[in-house]
This record gives sequence, C-alpha cells and structure tokens, in this order.
Amino acid sequence: DISGALCISQAWPGMARTIYNDHKRFLETYLTPYPGFFFTGDGVYRTSEGYYQLTGRLDDIINISGHRLGTAEVEDIVNHHVAVAESAVIGYPHEIKGEGKMLSLLPRNISPGATALHGYTQETLAAELQELISKKIAKYAAPDYVQVTHRLPKTRSG
Repeated sequence: DISGALCISQAWPGMARTIYNDHKRFLETYLTPYPGFFFTGDGVYRTSEGYYQLTGRLDDIINISGHRLGTAEVEDIVNHHVAVAESAVIGYPHEIKGEGKMLSLLPRNISPGATALHGYTQETLAAELQELISKKIAKYAAPDYVQVTHRLPKTRSG
C-alpha cells in the first residue's frame, strides 16, 4: 500500500514526443521531474496486491486562505468512505478566502430517486465528510459545499 507519482519507464506507441513550438517545456514538464522516467502528471495508489488506482492530477491545486491544497488528496479521503463511489473537488471564487472548495460526489450503488445513501441523508453524509477531511488534513480543507450527484464530469473542463 503506497501512494506516489505515476511515472513510465519505457516509451510506448503514440507517446507524445514534444509540445508544438515549445520542446523545452515538454522536457521540463514530463522528463525533468523524475530523470529516466516519463512523468504523467497523475497521482497513483498501489495496493498490497499490486493493483493501481489513479488518484487524480497532481497539478490540480486550490489556494485557500494562503494554503495550497491538492484536490487529489481530498478526493482520496472522500473516496474511502463507504457511501462514496467517486468524487471531484473544484475551487470557486470566494470573497474572504480567495478560493473556496466544493465537493461533488457520486454515491455508491444508489438507485435514482433514492433518499438514503447507505443509511445517510445528504446532510449527515456532508457533515461526516467535512469532519473526516478536517481530521485527516486540516479544518481549512473541509469543503464549503457538498453536492450529491448521479454523474461526474470526467475531465477538468467538464
């Protein structure tokens, strides 16, 4: 059981070889961080059985009241909850903190229209997740809003 950066040791067909008109940026982004490896930009968790789970982009950072927080570390904590299948954390403009945090989650095995989420209401699940994140990371890392949804976008741009 270990987490880290996903890096590839060998080239593969279809691999990017440069960034158009900016080869220096390509080298700095993908080959310099871990010499001898291609850095994908993703975080990964490997189980003791040898299975890999992508945990998210390592460059997705939210700045909350001067604290830099990776979205992947919050999502990783949320995804270990029994009622959560997937989650996404995004930043939004906040008057006081500069940037606030919203958590969207996809519940685990819940039929459309169901009101209970493995014995939780939406409010109790939101409160439990906020408390869990506060304990595991810090109080400032708890999301301002928690939204339960039936679908999550699969790219950063939605």
